[in-house]
Amino acid sequence: MSLKEIYFFIYGAMLVLTMLTLWITLIIPNPNQWNKRFFVAMFAIFVLCMIDFSVDLLVYDDPNMALAAKIAVYFEYLLLSIPMPMFTAYLLRTCGENWLKSPLFRTVVVLWIIYFILLAIAQFTTFLYYFTPDNQYILVTPIFAVMFLNLASVIKRRDKLPRKYYIAFLIHLIPLQVALLVNNTIIETNTVFAVLGICVSTLAMFAIILYDQIESYVGQQREIAHQRASIMVLQMRPHFIYNAMMSIYYLCAKDPKKAQQVTLDFTTYLRKNFTAIASEDTVPFSDELEHTRAYLAVEQVQFEDSLFVEYDTPHKNFRLPPLTLQPIVENAVKHGMDPEYAPLYISIKTRETNSGNEIIVVDTGPGFAPVDENYEPHTALANIRQRLEMMCGGKMTIRPREGGGTVVNVIIP
Repeated sequence: MSLKEIYFFIYGAMLVLTMLTLWITLIIPNPNQWNKRFFVAMFAIFVLCMIDFSVDLLVYDDPNMALAAKIAVYFEYLLLSIPMPMFTAYLLRTCGENWLKSPLFRTVVVLWIIYFILLAIAQFTTFLYYFTPDNQYILVTPIFAVMFLNLASVIKRRDKLPRKYYIAFLIHLIPLQVALLVNNTIIETNTVFAVLGICVSTLAMFAIILYDQIESYVGQQREIAHQRASIMVLQMRPHFIYNAMMSIYYLCAKDPKKAQQVTLDFTTYLRKNFTAIASEDTVPFSDELEHTRAYLAVEQVQFEDSLFVEYDTPHKNFRLPPLTLQPIVENAVKHGMDPEYAPLYISIKTRETNSGNEIIVVDTGPGFAPVDENYEPHTALANIRQRLEMMCGGKMTIRPREGGGTVVNVIIP
C-alpha cells in the first residue's frame, strides 16, 4: 500500500468519524442549546476539513490541478483556524464570563483577523510562508499565539472549571498544539499530523463533555419527573373537584345545556392534567391554553359575576413545559377570589419578542406576598420556574401590578 493510499484511508476514517459525531450531536437531547450549537458548528467545520484534505491529496501532485491544490490548501489553513476562537468563547462561557466583552476573546479575534489577512496575502507571495532559510513558517504565528493563550487561560481558570471540563480542555489543546508544531516545523511533513491531532483532541474533549452532559440530562429528567408529580398533587385539589361536581349537579336541573358544557370543560381539564404528567417533553402552547381555558370555564360557573377573563393570544407557535400556564392562572384565582374584593379580572397575553416568546398573566387580585404562611402556591411557582429553566432555558418573573394585583411574565427562548 502506497503512502498516498494510507493517507486516503486515514482521511476517510476521520471523515466518517467526524460525520458520525456530528450526527450524534444533532440527535442527542441536550438541555444546553448553546453547547449543542457549538459542537454542531465545530464538527461541521471538521467534516469540511476532512473533505478539503481529501481533495488536496487528490490534486496536489498533478501539475494540471495546481490552482485547485492552491485553493484546497487555502481552505485547509482557514478551516483549521476557525475552531480556535470558538474554543475561547466556549471556555469563557463555561467559566460564567461574558465572552463577548472579554479582553481575552477580543485579543483572540484580533489575532485571528491578522492571521486571515496574512493568509490572504500569502496567496500572492511565498514570503510569508518562508520567513527564515530553515523553513520556519510565520504565517501560522498568530494561530500559535491563540493556542498558547487558550492553554494559559484554561490553566488560569482551572478553579472555575468542573474537573472533567478542565481535563477535557487540556486533552483538546495539548495534542493539538503538538500536532500543529510538528506539522509546521518538520520539513516535508504531511498535513496528516494536523488532521490526527485535531480529530483526536476534539473527539476526546467531546466525549468527556458529552458524558458529563448526559449525566446532567438524566439527572434533570429525574428531577422533572419528580416535579411533574409534585405539581400534580398541588393541582388536583379535592376542594376544586368537589366544587366543580356540585356546580354540575345543580346545573343539571337549572340549565342542562350549560351543565353539559361544564361537564365537557371539566373533562377536558382532567384529561389535560393526566396528559401533562405523562409528558416527558415540552408541549405546544395551544395545548396549555386549552387546558387553562377549560379550568377557567369551570371556575367561572362558580364565580359567575366575580371572575372575568380576557385572552389576547395571537402568537401560539411555540412550545413550553406542560403545566406552566394553567397553574399560574389557578394561583391567581385561588388568591384573588375574595368576597371582600372587587371582581377578579385576569388577562392572558402572548407576544413574540427579540428574546423569544413571552406569556403575560395579569390579575387584579390583592397581590403576591413574597412570604406567606400558605407555602403551597410558592411551591408550585418555584416548581414552574425550575422546569422552565431545565426543559427549555426559559424564565419566569413575578412583580406587583400598578394599582394592585400581580403580573407574571414567562419567557420561552
